Amino acid sequence: AAAAWDMQSVAYQELQSAGTEVAASRRRPEESAPGRVGAEHSGCGELAWVGEPGVFGQADSIAGKYGVWMRDPEPVPPFTRATTWRVDTVGTEVRQLFQYDDAEQFGKGYPTKVHILPRAMESTGAVVFRGSLYFQQRLSRRLAKYDLQQEAIGAEKELPDAGYHGQYPYSWGGYTDIDLAVDESGLWVIYSTEKAKGAIVVSKLDPETLEIQRTWETNIRKQSVANAFIICGVLYTISSYTAPNATVNFAYDTATGTSRLLSIPFQNRYQYVSMVDYNPAERQLFAWDNFRMVAYPIRLSRA
Repeated sequence: AAAAWDMQSVAYQELQSAGTEVAASRRRPEESAPGRVGAEHSGCGELAWVGEPGVFGQADSIAGKYGVWMRDPEPVPPFTRATTWRVDTVGTEVRQLFQYDDAEQFGKGYPTKVHILPRAMESTGAVVFRGSLYFQQRLSRRLAKYDLQQEAIGAEKELPDAGYHGQYPYSWGGYTDIDLAVDESGLWVIYSTEKAKGAIVVSKLDPETLEIQRTWETNIRKQSVANAFIICGVLYTISSYTAPNATVNFAYDTATGTSRLLSIPFQNRYQYVSMVDYNPAERQLFAWDNFRMVAYPIRLSRA
């Protein structure tokens, strides 16, 4: 049986979900020009299609109802692109990072090693990049860089004015105020501030120091979307975390500072998607859907 604190934590983290989720927009999107789909292997482009998810792993306790799983698009030896990382994020003191050497181990749930983080983690917004785990520290707006080889914190930095611990989460709740992301150009963070009045703010980070290099304020309300990810410098949001036939419903381009409506089908097959991240090396979306770790194939059109 699940421990009482687990159940209480689940209920409290999810309390946002009852009234804040909004349906996908029914307004006509600005479609990509015909003939641009199919260039997914020729560099950057706009998201044009998201395929059906495939299951890569499954949690077997309430602690894994939601979490985050990752592969490093630019790994540092001894780790490889096949090394898979997982954190079950239900709980009040999340510190365990599970390491799997390959997909087979990951699928069977047999970790090669369990790292005990020196700082407790909050939410499902962590990423692995260039040999380090980047995450938000519990009950704070402070970011941390954990060196996976040295097994030590390599950098820490407060994210100025960022909401945290339920101030500006995604629609499902889960204290998802601060969401790290990786794309072809590096490390990003997605969040909001009081000044932005709950609209999504995107900042590019220096992966060595966690210093902010540049910031964009969007016109997309963070609590009105279920999740977000970044591909080729473009922020994409998902309309619903529970609707079986959701959509990727907005795009914000940091190159132009403009946003537009989209209506790209996105399947919530198990109807509780609590994490979505883009892996630029594999050109897939990794997601956590109701105890299951899944991946979506994607296609990009020419930019």
